Amino acid sequence: MFSEEQIKDALEVKDRILSEIQKHKEEIEMLEKNLLLVNSFLKQQSFTKASQIKEVKHESAALQDQAIPLRKNSDGSLIANAYVTPEQVSIILDEKISLREDVHPFKSFFIDRIIGEMIKKDMADLEKGIISEDAMINFLVNKNGATLREIIIKNYRQKERVNEIINTATWSLSKMLDNSK
Repeated sequence: MFSEEQIKDALEVKDRILSEIQKHKEEIEMLEKNLLLVNSFLKQQSFTKASQIKEVKHESAALQDQAIPLRKNSDGSLIANAYVTPEQVSIILDEKISLREDVHPFKSFFIDRIIGEMIKKDMADLEKGIISEDAMINFLVNKNGATLREIIIKNYRQKERVNEIINTATWSLSKMLDNSK
């Protein structure tokens, strides 16, 4: 027979295992959603050779106090610069770029789908007590009149999120430029 202490320990281990399983299920769901997004993007870009697509690669420690250029995939022209600190990602559009917030796919893809999914994940983590409300991801869009000037994403908390934010911002802004012609 097992002692009460052994049963108690076994229950604690069981709870930890269930918690880990749940955490990994959520990570898998997020990866599957991101895979669907990537597949959707690749289908839309089926005429672009993979060798022509430039991916922004970086290390978060090396990014501080340095601009990461966001360039249009088709011609390499500068769209914006991203500045990453441990607290936020600031994407500042080049002064020659004139885009409005309502140009597709800014709101529908970048804000609603990409940032929105991160907010949804943080809401779930908030409800579980994993993070506090002031640690949740949030964003601010600064404009000059109707023209986008800056996108600030605060509390990204994970390096993977920085990569996703910069890569999807690059793609979204490139598409917006194409759609505003």
